[in-house]
Amino acid sequence: MGYFLETLITGLFAGLMYGLVAIGFVLIYKASGVFNFAQGAMVFLSALTFVTLVERGISFWAAFAITSGVMIATAVVIEALVLRPLRNRDPLTLFMATLGLSFVIEGATQFFLGTDVHMLDIGIDDIATDFGGILISQFDIVASLIVIGLVVVLAIVFSKTRMGISLRAVADDTLAAQSIGIRLPQIWRIVWSVAGIVALVAGLLWGARQGVQYSLSLITLKALPVLIIGGFSSIPGAIVGGLIVGAAESLADIYIGPLVGGSVSTWFAYILAVAFLLVRPAGLFGDRAIERV
Repeated sequence: MGYFLETLITGLFAGLMYGLVAIGFVLIYKASGVFNFAQGAMVFLSALTFVTLVERGISFWAAFAITSGVMIATAVVIEALVLRPLRNRDPLTLFMATLGLSFVIEGATQFFLGTDVHMLDIGIDDIATDFGGILISQFDIVASLIVIGLVVVLAIVFSKTRMGISLRAVADDTLAAQSIGIRLPQIWRIVWSVAGIVALVAGLLWGARQGVQYSLSLITLKALPVLIIGGFSSIPGAIVGGLIVGAAESLADIYIGPLVGGSVSTWFAYILAVAFLLVRPAGLFGDRAIERV
C-alpha cells in the first residue's frame, strides 16, 4: 500500500507540473480560441534566456526580471507582426501561424543563445523526505506550492480585475466585446505576456528537473492530453487534467509497464485522452456546447 501511495503522490506532483504548462495554452485559447503551438518554444526561450543570464553572473531575481521583460517584449512583437495582420482569420490559419512561430522562436533562441545543454539550479534541493514511510521529493513539494500559488494569483487576477473581466468578455463573444470598447490587440498583448511569464515559471521548474535543452520545447506534446481531459478553456481544468495524466501514467508505468515489457509513460496519456474524447469531447471543464456540434 505504501508503494502504491508513493507512486500515486509522485504522479500527482508530476501532474501539477504538466498542468502548469497547460495553463499557458489555456490563457491564449481563452483570448483567441486558438491552440498556441508556440507555447513550448516560449518555455524553451524563457528557460535558456534565464540560465544564460545566471551563468554570466546575474543574480536569480535580476535574471528573472530581465527574462520576464524579454517574454513581454516577445509578446508585443508577436501581436504586432503575427496576430494583428491575421485578425478575424479562421482559427486554423492562426494555429498554422503559431506552428510556424514555434520554429522561428526555437531557431532564433538557438542561434543567439546556443544549443548546449545547461544545468539549472534554482535553489530547491531534490532530496527525498520521509512522510510516514512515504518518500516525497522536496523539489516536488516546493514546485507544487509554486504552481498552486500561481494558479491562485491567476484566478484572482482574471476574476477580480478589469483586465480579467475584459478577457472573459473576449472569450465569450469577441465581436460584442469589441463593440463595447474592449481593444482586442491590447488584450492579446496582455494575455501573451502573462502566458510568457507562465512559460518562464514552467521553464525554470522543468529546466531544473531535466536540464535546459531543446527538448523543453516538446513539452507541448505532453500538455495536449492534459488540455483534452481538462478542457481547453479552463485553468482549473488544466490542473485537474494534469493531475489525472500524472497519476495515471505513473501508476500505469508501474502496474501495466511490466505486462507489456516496457515503459508506457510516453504514450499512456494519449490513450487516456482518446478515451475522454469519446466520452466527453469538451473535457471535464470545457464548454458542453462543443459536444453538441
